[in-house]
Amino acid sequence: MPIVSTSTSAFYDRSTMDIADLRKRAEGLQADLSRGQRISRSSDDPVGASRLRQLQRAESLSQIDITNAAKATSDLQLTDGALSSLADYVIRLQELTTQAASGTMTGSIRAGIGTEIEAIRNNIIQLANSRDSAGNALFGGQSSGAAYTVDSAGNASYQGTATAGDLPLGDGQNVTRALTGPEVFGTTGGPNDLLAQLKTLADALKAGGAGAQQAAQDGLTALSQSLDTITTAQTVVGSRLSWIDLTTERRTNLSELRAQEESDVGGTDIAATVAKLQETMTVLEASQASFTKLAGLSLFRLLN
Repeated sequence: MPIVSTSTSAFYDRSTMDIADLRKRAEGLQADLSRGQRISRSSDDPVGASRLRQLQRAESLSQIDITNAAKATSDLQLTDGALSSLADYVIRLQELTTQAASGTMTGSIRAGIGTEIEAIRNNIIQLANSRDSAGNALFGGQSSGAAYTVDSAGNASYQGTATAGDLPLGDGQNVTRALTGPEVFGTTGGPNDLLAQLKTLADALKAGGAGAQQAAQDGLTALSQSLDTITTAQTVVGSRLSWIDLTTERRTNLSELRAQEESDVGGTDIAATVAKLQETMTVLEASQASFTKLAGLSLFRLLN
């Protein structure tokens, strides 16, 4: 009887284990269908799991590049808007200076023009101290304070850094996020210093005298050069924005390729998994039915 009892116990244990294994396999297939992934842990497919981790790290790094691209785009768009406003100011200054350069203008009219030029200069200084998307000086390079300061005599001087700084866009590509004050308004104290030239022009027109008309004529040359500088700066900003668009398009394509590879490596093959699940469920039902019939035979009842 001990041999018979042992055999009966082994039959039940083996049947229970087989049915439990089939149920576990069916539950696993159902879980794969539910989450759309066939790899839930590294042991399921060590090579595939390793590749998935690589793809996920690459995607995480790509998100950093996306953030940098968005910041650079925002700052460059702010720069482009400021340049457009500056161009409008310079065009208005050219109109006023052309009037002042005319020999028919009286001293009082030139003085009035000088006052308006002074007001526009103050607006340009405010524009030069615009803020970027992070609240730092837009034209101040990498400094956080004001790009320009004005002393008690009304002279404006640049306080920012020499470069605006680069932002990485991925794959070793970078973009300069903005322009510095000297690149737009000229070097402080240099021959192309727009703010200094406007102060000289406004002071000369308000003072009047024989030199006022000549100052206006000289101012026209300076303003024409300034407008050329602004146009060049707008071209530079536009090319940088186009570069960001190109890198963004490439990053999007790479992201789509990674997503496709993730699906190929770790994704669930719906058709194959459904077929396996149906097969497993059929075997499970057959095993349960067989176990029930065998356990119900009279021989087993007698042996027990």
